[in-house]
Amino acid sequence: MPAFPSVEWFQSAADLLNKSDSFKRLGTCDAEVGVRVGDQFFELDFDAFEVRSVKAIDAHRAEEVDFTLVQSPEAWRAMIEDIKANGHATHDFTLNSLDLRSDEELARGKDYHRRDAFYRFNQTFQDYFDMSGKFETTFQAGPG
Repeated sequence: MPAFPSVEWFQSAADLLNKSDSFKRLGTCDAEVGVRVGDQFFELDFDAFEVRSVKAIDAHRAEEVDFTLVQSPEAWRAMIEDIKANGHATHDFTLNSLDLRSDEELARGKDYHRRDAFYRFNQTFQDYFDMSGKFETTFQAGPG
């Protein structure tokens, strides 16, 4: 049971996405995606037909990726619990809905053209997070 957030958790979702038919259905995806959960940062490298790597990064590197998905730990947990309960994100918890409903954008980045990858490859990123419904997740306690 990988804990969220951790490299192990993000890698578990990547492994499942890489084995799925998502890329076959949706096409290639090329993006360096940051994920911020509290004061922790992770990078997901989508390269053509796979998630090539997952790693912990620092705040400086998070500013260099195409965009970074930013939510509070509580909001990430609510999204992941919704996915687990329903097998996929329901309307209020899709990346697109979270982005539209947020006072601040979910996908943040300095360069709009690079940040546009969030919108171009949105369904692939959604499929990635939906993979978390296929494994048990524990949640790290305390601030993060």
